[in-house]
Amino acid sequence: MQNKNILIAGGGTGGHLFPALAIGEEITNRDPNIKIHYVGSNFGLESKVFPVKDVWHTLLPIRGYQRGINLESIGKNILLPLRIIKSIKKLKNLFNYFYPDIIIGTGGYASALPLFLGTKSYKDVSIILQEQNSYPGITTRWFSKRAEIVCVGFQSTNKHLNTNTVLTGNPVRRGITNGIRSDAKTSFNLRPNKKTVFLFGGSQGSSYLNSMMEKIIKKFSSFDIQILWQTGDLHYHKYKGYNKSSIHVTPFIDNMANAYALADLVVCRSGALTLAEVTVCGKASILIPYPHAAGDHQTKNAQALVNAGASRILFEKYVKINDLFDLIINLINNDNEISKMSKASKLLGQPKATNLIVDQIFSLIS
Repeated sequence: MQNKNILIAGGGTGGHLFPALAIGEEITNRDPNIKIHYVGSNFGLESKVFPVKDVWHTLLPIRGYQRGINLESIGKNILLPLRIIKSIKKLKNLFNYFYPDIIIGTGGYASALPLFLGTKSYKDVSIILQEQNSYPGITTRWFSKRAEIVCVGFQSTNKHLNTNTVLTGNPVRRGITNGIRSDAKTSFNLRPNKKTVFLFGGSQGSSYLNSMMEKIIKKFSSFDIQILWQTGDLHYHKYKGYNKSSIHVTPFIDNMANAYALADLVVCRSGALTLAEVTVCGKASILIPYPHAAGDHQTKNAQALVNAGASRILFEKYVKINDLFDLIINLINNDNEISKMSKASKLLGQPKATNLIVDQIFSLIS
């Protein structure tokens, strides 16, 4: 299968970026002759990750529409038309020397323009979309009718799309289940034989989860447990002072496999990629859905795990400070309950999702 070019567009957040990388890695693993070029944004997480991964990529000067009503947001939105024009020009230059046979869109503002150019200006380009959430994002809704296939992570996504969908599950990062708990000391300066709570708010962190943890962090000192706390780059300076022998505060975790391996209980939002990783790794979890997600999809995502007995849910609108602390302590000290939740989580995991998606891509190529 030679001389095939595949452009993979997606990013902004880890929820769109890491599926793109996972799909690309599996394509290359199956056929190194296929050329892959990634497209993302200067303002997304990919601007840091692509160079580290040493992948062939283009970053566009595009950013998402700012919904905040303040001078900074208004200023960014005024610049948006100029950014779109510059990005389209950069994409056309890219297409002059890398003409894609297939464009794979994994969502986010970085994927919309490559898909737009591919559908409007290059009619022979095939489109495949990968939608992570139960309620499809705006990019998927815009381009789903033009796509040959939409690979979805949730069965419920079908009712929002009138097109050819395939239930594949969501791709997770290669090796995410290969973490080594005994490396806790080296990776996080924590003890591998101690019960561990892992709190994180996605790749960029969550100001709400960080605030909740700060309010209860001192209460854990009288219990024989340790905390692994990923704050996100923007929030780290505020919380780094809580680092101690039983608490590891970090802005970002490169080795998430080891973090999951160490964790006995995960506290997190309920974005689709997060839940894909939590279930593939078979982790018990406390989920606090982001209440402003489109279509309230994070609550729907979380409810699937709660119904299966894999998770507990707390709602940001109603939760009190002690609710989170009490739930953590009650679960982490109940080995039988943690074991049952972990087994239920593992049953929900879809470790073959990346393979199923790439099967669809290779079927289209052939």
